[in-house]
Amino acid sequence: MRLHRAIAILSASVLATPFAAWAYPGGTPNYQTDAAPFCASCHSSRSVDALAGEGERAEKEVAEQKHIAVILAGDKGYASLSEADRKTLAAQIRALDTASSVSLAAPEKVAAGATFEVTVSVTGGAGPAVGVALVDAAHRWLARPIAAAGFAVVAPPKIIGSDGQPQLDWLAKRPEDMDRNLSFVNITGIASDSAAQSWASARVTFTLRAPQQPGSYPLTAAYFYGTEKSTVLGYTENAMGWKEVRGGFGGGSGRLLFTSVHKIAVE
Repeated sequence: MRLHRAIAILSASVLATPFAAWAYPGGTPNYQTDAAPFCASCHSSRSVDALAGEGERAEKEVAEQKHIAVILAGDKGYASLSEADRKTLAAQIRALDTASSVSLAAPEKVAAGATFEVTVSVTGGAGPAVGVALVDAAHRWLARPIAAAGFAVVAPPKIIGSDGQPQLDWLAKRPEDMDRNLSFVNITGIASDSAAQSWASARVTFTLRAPQQPGSYPLTAAYFYGTEKSTVLGYTENAMGWKEVRGGFGGGSGRLLFTSVHKIAVE
């Protein structure tokens, strides 16, 4: 009984902290490390392709089922919205999804052991932050950080925000003596507006070193973004003035989008 009470108290205290409120719906401000997409269980997929081979479970992870259907049904945090507002919210989120994209610019071939750059460009996403990662496969539950494919990130990523200015603050939270050559980053200052059809854009350039052994190696970009904070219908504000997604932490309002797998010939 004491153990159960202690766990309940600890859980309540964690949920009351800014860390929890700002965790994934506001990016990962306290995690400066590599990441893989299997951690994004609260996200939805734009298509079943991101969960190829997973059968019926893949269908349940698609945004129309995991997120939009819940909005239209008025379940969870959406019960307080009128039917008309729920339909508007669903339409605005679909528009954001249509406008949100990720692309990868990378060479077709490089010399073994050579250093080169790849750039990931993103549009859309609700903000206030989005995530970008380099991984080895376009699959939510099977992809690994790009080091698993043999590429090494050899310099801090260069993050350019929506205002065209470099972003340093998120990376600077990682101690310099631990190196900041991460394969995952947050881009902050993202502010898309679904009602106004105004979409943010940003990019990240990673510096990689190719494997020493010749061969064909995979490279994929993963884009983590939210949807509900792009519209006033999609969030509430708590007593401290923080925006909280209406569907809650596990409501499926986040998205995970991949580029196609790019194969780099190492010669």
